[in-house]
Amino acid sequence: MLEEIIIAGFGGQGVMSTGQLIAYAGMLEGKGVSWLPSYGPEQRGGTANCAVVVSDEPVGSPLVTRPSTAIVLNNPSFDKFAPRVRHEGLLIINSSLVDRTSERKDIKVIEITATDMANDLGNSRVANMILLGAFLELTKIVSTDSIIESLKKVLSTDKHHLIEINKQALKKGASLVAVEIS
Repeated sequence: MLEEIIIAGFGGQGVMSTGQLIAYAGMLEGKGVSWLPSYGPEQRGGTANCAVVVSDEPVGSPLVTRPSTAIVLNNPSFDKFAPRVRHEGLLIINSSLVDRTSERKDIKVIEITATDMANDLGNSRVANMILLGAFLELTKIVSTDSIIESLKKVLSTDKHHLIEINKQALKKGASLVAVEIS
């Protein structure tokens, strides 16, 4: 098993923490992982992306040029990374903020109004977790339990009160695609 993931959006959308969560969860499960962040000119509000590799084997390189999955949270990220998804890969789009869609027929495209759904949950900052929940349900790359355990490492202790809403967001994302795979 080898999953090469790009997560991309604006700074402040949880792009880096989403990647960290996947990497931590993979480590908890004894998998080979890498996490490689890339920031634009500003940490908050500028473009940001990270590459995450999760494998049953040690990871040879953290670089991801043709991801098996791209999770895109804004238009610039869609433009840059959607064409790079490898054949038979997965593209997950936050369609609340991305006004484009992929016409590719060789990949699976999932569009989720994640920001709108996060607002409905009461915190727009968990849109990334809705997308992550969908990704986990579709790929089973790591368990949701490992992600929740990883939240304790990624979130500072003063943010641990947000773990519950993050759990709700993960569950919401998973439920959106559970029908697709049943």
